[in-house]
Amino acid sequence: MPDVITVRVQTDSDSFQEVVVKIERPTYNKPFLGGFRNMRTVVEFHNAGSQTRCKKRPNKGTQSFCRETQTVWDKNKPQQTRNMTSTQMTKIGLYVSNMTDKLISPGKYFTAEEYHKRRLEAVIVLQKYFRRWHAINVVQNLREQKKLWLEWEAQEESRKKKEKEEKLRREYERKLNPRTKEDFELLYHDLELWMQEETEWINRTLTGAERKAALCALLEREAQLIACFERHKLNANEENQHKAVLQLLDKCAQPKRWKAYDGKITEMDTQDTLHARELLEIYRSISAKDIPKDERADVLLTLRCTVKVCLIFLFVFSLKLCFPRILSLNYVGAQAMLLLADGCTLFLQYIKIPKVNPRVAGLLKVPQDPLKLYKNVYFCHSCENYLPSTEFVIPANSHTIGRCRLCYKLDNEARRRESYLKYRLILENLRKSEADYQDDSKIVFLVQLPDLQYMIENIWNCQSALSAWGELYDLVMVRWDKQHEWSPWNAILLTKEEADAHLKLCNLQEAYEAAFIFRIKQKHSRAKNYFAQIPAMSSFLHGSDNQANASSYKSHNSSIK
Repeated sequence: MPDVITVRVQTDSDSFQEVVVKIERPTYNKPFLGGFRNMRTVVEFHNAGSQTRCKKRPNKGTQSFCRETQTVWDKNKPQQTRNMTSTQMTKIGLYVSNMTDKLISPGKYFTAEEYHKRRLEAVIVLQKYFRRWHAINVVQNLREQKKLWLEWEAQEESRKKKEKEEKLRREYERKLNPRTKEDFELLYHDLELWMQEETEWINRTLTGAERKAALCALLEREAQLIACFERHKLNANEENQHKAVLQLLDKCAQPKRWKAYDGKITEMDTQDTLHARELLEIYRSISAKDIPKDERADVLLTLRCTVKVCLIFLFVFSLKLCFPRILSLNYVGAQAMLLLADGCTLFLQYIKIPKVNPRVAGLLKVPQDPLKLYKNVYFCHSCENYLPSTEFVIPANSHTIGRCRLCYKLDNEARRRESYLKYRLILENLRKSEADYQDDSKIVFLVQLPDLQYMIENIWNCQSALSAWGELYDLVMVRWDKQHEWSPWNAILLTKEEADAHLKLCNLQEAYEAAFIFRIKQKHSRAKNYFAQIPAMSSFLHGSDNQANASSYKSHNSSIK
């Protein structure tokens, strides 16, 4: 039924009028108020109430069924009556008992000056005891704070000691079992330091033929160590390559995932993912070395059946020639292991074919479209190879494409033997901290590792700007003014504790002395001059200059006022 109805009302014998009636629907059930019944027609009529709601009792904020509401509290309010306004004395015809009377004799009279003096002495006594109590509390609080501070200092010292020991242990482990390129950088860097120390000692202590013989022996030991490093590098590259292959195949076998409206992750396996998972299991089985002969024969037969499905003739022919020879040799000798390795390589190439494994098409580094190979490809003049742009180390102030990463790495191992691990950690921490600000910082992602190394070594002298601490593992680079994004001209190199305290400051002019601020501004000017020739940073430089001019103009106007 609608909320508004039109009713036709007869106003006269031959005239009618339409009246709009609004219906208000009650939001509550009306109480039953009784009624009556017509005895003739047996029709019940109920007593109707008004359309307005019943008046509710005001809420007094107390529960009517609790004990406090039902308890009556007595109140006594004394009042002074007439018999207390005067004193009845004895007279003729009236006896007043004096049994309860007291005889009060006046005490020693003292003046107002003596009264105030006594009050002052009492106040002094109260102040004395209060100050004693307050001093005891202050000293106790200071003792507690000192105790907590000493405990915190001990915890920090033990934490730093453990971190240092853990860092040394990790470095020792990385040098003992190198796996990544950073580990080999550390090895070659330590080799160069050892060579410099040994050469200096030989030049200082020996002369003539003995010096030449010692230098030849030292050169031979260096060659042996380099050969040992290279053997470790070959083993590490083989392990890393195997892990990368398994990681690639595992990504192909992952089911499709998406987040539902309730936040839960939904997974779905398709025909492609199931086929990729089957290929992954076969590859793991044929690449395993210590499995029984029967299981390996079953795996090779399964592989033959899997390859038969594919219509690619070259891989089918190669695999069919390889695996029967492995079965015929009964897995004995180095020739069988070489054939097995060749079979694994062929099967891996077979898996990387998009027609065989559609999920691998989006994970291959080499694009399937030949036209994409001509984009962002540059020529390395050192190794004379055409490589994508990601394989080149391009500093921010460079104007040409130099050598590729592999050539830089080979040149570093042969000549300088520098370790960039510390600078890489500083750059990673800086980018992570800038990403946490969530203010669309861009400059930090334009700065490369050689640029940061130049800033730390030539501008900040590899030490903290406050404490001159020179251990790079303990240093971080943060914003000088936290209101603006990080840039080489808005940066400062500090320790981790100093950086935390610096980022809590609200006014740098009040926190630091003018000489220190002037020294930091000089370093910022040097960084601006270094990065001024970079086209990508020219717009940021002009923006920072405009901000600096605006801030100086505001400060000048405020000083004039």
